[in-house]
Amino acid sequence: MQKLLASLLTAAALAGFALPAAAQSRIKDIAAIEGVRTNQLVGYGLVVGLNGSGDSLRNCPFTRQSLEGMTERLGVNIRGSNANSKNMAAIMVTAELPPFSTPGSRIDVSVSSMCDAKSLLGGTLLVTSLQGADGEVYAVAQGSIQTGAVSASGGSGSSVTRGVPTAGRIASGATVERETGFHLANMNEVRLTLRNPDFTTAQRVAAAINQVYPNAALAENGTVIALRAPGQMGMAGFLSRVENLPVTVDSPAKVIIDEVNGVIVMGDAVRVSTVAIAQGNLTVSIQETPLVSQPEPFGRGETVVVPQTDVTVEEELGREMRIVGGGASLSDLVNGLNALGVSPRDMISILQAIKAAGALQADIEVM
Repeated sequence: MQKLLASLLTAAALAGFALPAAAQSRIKDIAAIEGVRTNQLVGYGLVVGLNGSGDSLRNCPFTRQSLEGMTERLGVNIRGSNANSKNMAAIMVTAELPPFSTPGSRIDVSVSSMCDAKSLLGGTLLVTSLQGADGEVYAVAQGSIQTGAVSASGGSGSSVTRGVPTAGRIASGATVERETGFHLANMNEVRLTLRNPDFTTAQRVAAAINQVYPNAALAENGTVIALRAPGQMGMAGFLSRVENLPVTVDSPAKVIIDEVNGVIVMGDAVRVSTVAIAQGNLTVSIQETPLVSQPEPFGRGETVVVPQTDVTVEEELGREMRIVGGGASLSDLVNGLNALGVSPRDMISILQAIKAAGALQADIEVM
């Protein structure tokens, strides 16, 4: 019984001194597959059915031209007429085409007014073709617009607006008409690209894949890992297994500083050499008190104002010099700076001074 108790105590002690395991991330969370991405689409169209909140045709010539061209295609000629409707608006339509989208699938679109329309609430987008960067039409959009905003005005000119009524979305408002032509199943080799380039992380990703699928991965540089599906395994099935493998991500030592908002972000790899830090505030106050000097009764002279100046210097006490030991970790550095009682903006100056002294083993990036 005593030996068993001693063994349990020893195991508990060893567990208490054990280092915490490094956090791991899935490959799919730190890397993307080259070529598997969204594509931006854009189009120009007309919104109709607005309750007098559309474009003014006198101020928006492109809206008038669009109206004339649309009605001509429908067999109505209004050129030369004095059309002054404010129930329509010219808009730009944008959307993102997901990877592997097939004809017939639906995607969301966003619409934004181009001229002086007051609101798109209640409007309907007419058939609008959406083009890619290559000029080809990949989707066609149409539907009712939802703005999520409120706009009201009175006859005296007073108005209330909540949100942005001149922009909105159409859920599932576009139908995909053609594919992008990216055929993953026909590819013998794909490449993974790290979202945060790092040579150590790239080698770890390749090692994790090769441990399960020997000779299937090769780290070409700090960003790209080339993959080849083993045997008769399809590329899609191979990638579904690879992207769930855990990898320990390595990050460079970096300190991010936002001086405008007083924000500091430091990575876990930040280290500090032996350095002494002192911080204090020196306040100089100058106060002028006007005094009136006037001559004695029945004496010669004039009444004048003589300023009296008091200058005082105050230095905040209780700020002792602190020594941060060599190889201090992030927690040691933060604890040392907090012991000085400094504010975030003072901490920014201290970190920059430590970097200038060559004692901060990290890059400082000012946003």
